Amino acid sequence: MTDSTIDPRITDLRERKDEAKLGGGLKRIEAQHAKGKATARERLDLMLDKGSFREVDALVMHNSHDFDLDKQRIPGDGVITGFGTIDDRLIYVFSQDFTVFGGSVSRHHADKICKILDMAMRNGAPVIGLNDSGGARIQEGVLSLAGYAEIFFRNVMASGVVPQVSVIMGPCAGGAVYSPAITDFVIMVKDTSHMFVTGPDVVKTVTHEEVTFEELGGASIHGSRSGVAHFTAENEEDALFLVQQLMSYLPNNNMEDPPFVPSTDDLLRQDEELDSIVPDNPNRPYDMKEIIRRIVDEGQFLEVHAQWARNVIVGFARLGGRSIGIVAQQPAVLAGVLDVDASQKAARFVRCCDCFNIPLVVLEDVPGFMPGLNQEHGGIIRHGAKLLYAFSEATVPKLTVIVRKAYGGAYCVMNPRHIGADLVLAWPSAEIAVMGPEGAVNVIFRREIAAAKDPETKRNDLVADYRARFANPYIAAANGFVDDVIEPHESRPRLINALEMLQNKRDRLPPKKHGNIPL
Repeated sequence: MTDSTIDPRITDLRERKDEAKLGGGLKRIEAQHAKGKATARERLDLMLDKGSFREVDALVMHNSHDFDLDKQRIPGDGVITGFGTIDDRLIYVFSQDFTVFGGSVSRHHADKICKILDMAMRNGAPVIGLNDSGGARIQEGVLSLAGYAEIFFRNVMASGVVPQVSVIMGPCAGGAVYSPAITDFVIMVKDTSHMFVTGPDVVKTVTHEEVTFEELGGASIHGSRSGVAHFTAENEEDALFLVQQLMSYLPNNNMEDPPFVPSTDDLLRQDEELDSIVPDNPNRPYDMKEIIRRIVDEGQFLEVHAQWARNVIVGFARLGGRSIGIVAQQPAVLAGVLDVDASQKAARFVRCCDCFNIPLVVLEDVPGFMPGLNQEHGGIIRHGAKLLYAFSEATVPKLTVIVRKAYGGAYCVMNPRHIGADLVLAWPSAEIAVMGPEGAVNVIFRREIAAAKDPETKRNDLVADYRARFANPYIAAANGFVDDVIEPHESRPRLINALEMLQNKRDRLPPKKHGNIPL
């Protein structure tokens, strides 16, 4: 067939397909680069295996005839959708193109994203969204809002079915923020990405507060103050590398196990340094991350929410090649107490691991819940109950190692045998009691201490006696609540052995539509 016999409409479509690769044109691409931002296609090339991306709906265009938009009919309509691979695993993707109408969401733009989410659910593969959008396309009015709502609905339907990751690589404002908020993980880029429901101008009008984009909804704020961002990256390349790391710990869907990565680390390795890492003085802090690194494969730990609620640590690692989720106190921050933010952070992570068949390992050193007016008025009861609910509901293998303190209600919340732990181990330094020795003595022996000739000496003697008799793991072990008291250096091989023992665990919750977690 010669060019002269080809239908002109087909020629036009071919030209439009080539045009789509340039998005909004060279000038807008240069403007994107000048901001330190890559284009939508460049981001996909960085994230996916080389040459693996296959685009769908490349020729879709908006159908609005308002505000002369019909004169700007750019193929793709501001979002690139399709599928590719990461480490040879199928991944569905959408990447918003800020060079086309500012990446604003029209009805057809939303339809493209919805199609990708539907395909991901039908085929059981993760979805990664690269967000860079000015928000709803005002010219389309309610059609744009309808498109957003349909995206939100599919995010909810896909939740717990396939992993969903949102990478914020530019503005994400108004209703647009709720799609990332529903997904499993949010990654933000410092200085160039922002998330907020109402922008600085609206804030100034309503509250008379002067605030910058970064102060209102930058990566640092959402990574350390609000907890909206699970990860913050220095630049776009780091953000996309984080996606690759994260996906290595997650399964394709809720019916599969996470990828097994054979370890070069000795499965029977025992680290003698662990025997002296916990101070003899129970009131002295230490770094729980050092314990984590010495136990897991190759010392590799991908921390989630690293800067938010730092008194609790959550993240992914491997033991014997198996992906695990770790929940641990951080005694170096607020003595590792559980407060409102820490409870929410840990509960959310526990539920995510349970969704995707990732075993949980708890390293416990908790002196209790944070006391105070702010905590009580902030709902510590409700938020602490979320963590209790999450651990109780989880059916994945659940292992607990009591490293030092396990006091009061916090002991009950941190995955003890009584709420479903499959194996509970304790180090000799473990202290399991209703409260710390000092507090217990002050309550129980208040009168004896007051009547003593030397109250301080009397109190110290009683504290020492209480610690020797009660603040140790052996009473709990005698009652079957602790399966074994082990030397710290034994932790790695014992945990790997436990995971092997539990690899075929099957647990069922009572039949119900869903529980009513205290949100």
